[in-house]
Amino acid sequence: MTFRAPDHAFDPPAPSSLHRLGALSGRHPWRVIALWLLAAVVLGAWTRADRPTYADATSLGGTPASVGAALLLAHDPAAGAATGLVVVAAPHGTLAPDRAALTATIAGLARLPHVIAVSDPLTATPPTVSRSGTIAYATVRLDVAAPALGPGFAASLRRATALAARAGLAVDFSGAFDQITRPRTTDLRAEMLGVGVALVVLALTFGSVLGAIVPLVSAVIGVVIGLSVLGLVALVMTFATASPTLAAMIGLGVGIDYAVFLTTRFRQLLVEGADPAEAAGRVTASSGRAIVVAASTVAVAMLGLYGSGLSFIGLLGLAAVFAIIVAALGAVTLVPAALVLAGRRLDRYRVRRTVAEATRADDGWHRYAALVGRHPWRALALGVAAVALIALPVLSLQLGHVGNGADPTSFTDRRAYDLLARGFGPGINGPLTVVVDTRGHAAPASRPAAVARALAATPDVAAVTALRPSPDGRLFVATVIPATDPATAASTALFSTLVDTTLPRALAGTGWHGYVTGPTALQDEFDSIVSSRTPLIMLLVIAVAFVLIASAFRSLVLALEAAVLNLLSIGAAYGVLVAVFQWGWGHTWLGLPASVPIEAYVPMIMFAIVFGLSMDYEVFLLSRIHEAWLRGGDNGQAVAEGLARTGRVIGAAALIMVSVFLSFVSSPLVVVKQLAIGLSAAVLLDATIVRLVLVPAAMFLLGERNWWLPRWLDRVLPRVRLDG
Repeated sequence: MTFRAPDHAFDPPAPSSLHRLGALSGRHPWRVIALWLLAAVVLGAWTRADRPTYADATSLGGTPASVGAALLLAHDPAAGAATGLVVVAAPHGTLAPDRAALTATIAGLARLPHVIAVSDPLTATPPTVSRSGTIAYATVRLDVAAPALGPGFAASLRRATALAARAGLAVDFSGAFDQITRPRTTDLRAEMLGVGVALVVLALTFGSVLGAIVPLVSAVIGVVIGLSVLGLVALVMTFATASPTLAAMIGLGVGIDYAVFLTTRFRQLLVEGADPAEAAGRVTASSGRAIVVAASTVAVAMLGLYGSGLSFIGLLGLAAVFAIIVAALGAVTLVPAALVLAGRRLDRYRVRRTVAEATRADDGWHRYAALVGRHPWRALALGVAAVALIALPVLSLQLGHVGNGADPTSFTDRRAYDLLARGFGPGINGPLTVVVDTRGHAAPASRPAAVARALAATPDVAAVTALRPSPDGRLFVATVIPATDPATAASTALFSTLVDTTLPRALAGTGWHGYVTGPTALQDEFDSIVSSRTPLIMLLVIAVAFVLIASAFRSLVLALEAAVLNLLSIGAAYGVLVAVFQWGWGHTWLGLPASVPIEAYVPMIMFAIVFGLSMDYEVFLLSRIHEAWLRGGDNGQAVAEGLARTGRVIGAAALIMVSVFLSFVSSPLVVVKQLAIGLSAAVLLDATIVRLVLVPAAMFLLGERNWWLPRWLDRVLPRVRLDG
C-alpha cells in the first residue's frame, strides 16, 4: 500500500490572510511597534490604577461540607463570618505581665473597619491561651470576605497591634488575614533572571545580539499586555493568587518560543535572497500559521480545565489563556514588524558564526537524523526506557493540600502557624466544624453531650468543644481539633471517619443529620473532587489534541502517536515532582521545611499546560516533515529533513522555556514552585527524548503508514492547512 500526497498539495496556494497580515506589518513596522508599545503603557497604567486583587476562593456547589457551611450561615450568621487570627507570644516568661498591652490591642482591633467582634484570649471560653501561658490567639470576626478588606487593611492591622509589639511580644496573623498580610507573590528579580538566561541562549542560538533581542523584547511586551488584561478582568472576576505568576510563566515561555520559530525561518528566507517585507509575509503565512494552530491548542487545553466543574480551576486556565492569545497575536504582527525593521542587520552584532536552519547534508543534525534512521528500534527502546525510569516515582504520588506550614518563615501566616502548633498542637491549624441539623426533630437533652463524647472518642481527635445550639435552636455546633497536622493523610482520614462513621452512628434514631465543614473540610472535599475529575480533563485534552493533529496532517497514525508520546513525557514530569517534593530530594534547595504532598490541582493544571506546550513542538516538527513529504513523497527523507531543520531550534526553544520556568522556583508559593519544576522537567524531556528521539524513531519505523487516514474520517475531519 502506498501513500502519496494529493496532487493539489504541490500547487502554490493563494496568499492567505496571515500572509497579508505579515506583509502589512512588514510595510508599516514603526506603526505596528508603536501600537503595541502604546497598548502596553495604557493597559499597564490602567491596571496599576485600579489595583486588582486575587484570592483563593472556591465554590463546591452542593457537597456536604458546603451544605453544612450554608446551614451555619443561615442559622447563625455570626458563626459563618470570615475570621482572622491574631497570634501573640511572649519570647521570655508568660503573657500575664503584658495583660494591659493585650487589652489595649484587643480594643484597637475592635475599632478597625469591618470588624464586628474580637475575642479576648485571656477570658475566652474555652481560654485560647496555651498551657504554658506563653502563646495566645484572638479571633477577629469580619463582616466581609478577606479580599474586600482592601490593600490598606494590613497596615491598619499592624498599627492596631503595635502596642503589643512594642511591649516585646511577637505578633503574627493568620486565617482571613493570610492573603492581605503576605508580601507580593511575584518576584521580579526571578523573572529578570529568567529573561537574562533566555537572552544568553538566544544569542548563542542565533549568533547575534540583535537576533536575540527581537524575540525577547517582543515576548516581554506581550507578557506586560497579557498581565494587564488579566488584571482588568480580575476587577470583575476572582482569580487565584497564583494566576498572575502562571500567566507570566506561560506567556513569557510561549512568547519567546513563537518568536524564535519565526525569526529562524525569516533569517533562512533572507539567506535565500528574499526581500525582508516579502519574507515577513511568507514567514507569517507558514510558521505563523503553525503558531496560531499551536497557540489555539494550548488555549483550548487550558479552557478545558472548566470541564472540572470548579470555577477556581477553570479561572486558572483562563488566566493563562490571556497570555497565550497575546503571545500569538504578537508573533504574527509585532515580531514580523521588528524583523523587517532589523532586516539584513539582524546578524550585525555577532557573538558567534550565525546560522539559519540546517541545510547542509553533512551538518550535525543531518548526521544525527541519519543515525536515528539507521537504528530506529534501538533509539525507540532507549528513549522509552529512559522516560519510564524517570516516571517510576509517580507510583508513589500523594495528592493533598500544601498549607501555611510550607510557606517561608518570612510570611507572618507561617510564623503564626508554627506558634499555634507549638502552643496548642498541630491540629489547631486545621479545626473542623461539626454542624448538626435537628430538622425540627426533638431528642433527649442528653443527646448533644453524647454526640460530643462520640466525637472525642474518634481516633486522632485531640479536643472537642461542647455542642452549642444556634440562636434559633435548629442547629448544634461544635469544633473538633485533630491531633495531626492538616496537611497529613491522617487528617484527611479523620474527616472521612467523622462524616461516614462517627456522626451517622451518634445521630442514629434522632432524625438529625450531621455535617463536617470549615476551611479544612472544604479543602478536603475540593481535593477529592479534583482527583476524581482529573481523568476527565485528561481525556478532554487528549481528544482536542488528537483532532488537531489528525486534521492538520491528515493522519490517524500521527495523532495516536502524539497522544501516546505526550502521555509519556507528562508521566515522567509527574515522577520528577514526586521525587523532588514528596521524597524531599530538593526541599532544602527549594527553601521548604520538609517534604510536602503534591497540591491536588497541580497535576490537572500541569497536564493541560504540558499537553498544550508539547503540541507546540509536535506541530513545528511535523509541519516541516509534512512539507518535505508533500514535496517528495518519501517518508524517510521527509523525517530526516524535518528533524535536521528543526532539531536545533526546538532544542534552543526548550532550553529557553526551561530557564524561564525555573526562574519561578524562587516564588514563595509552593504551588508555583511545583508548577515551575514540573513544567521545566516536562518541557526538557519532551523536547529532547520525546520530540528528537521517540517521534522520529517511530516515524522511521512506520514508514508511509504515518500518513494513513481512512477515507470516511478524511471527509469528517476539518481541514487545517499549515503550509500557508
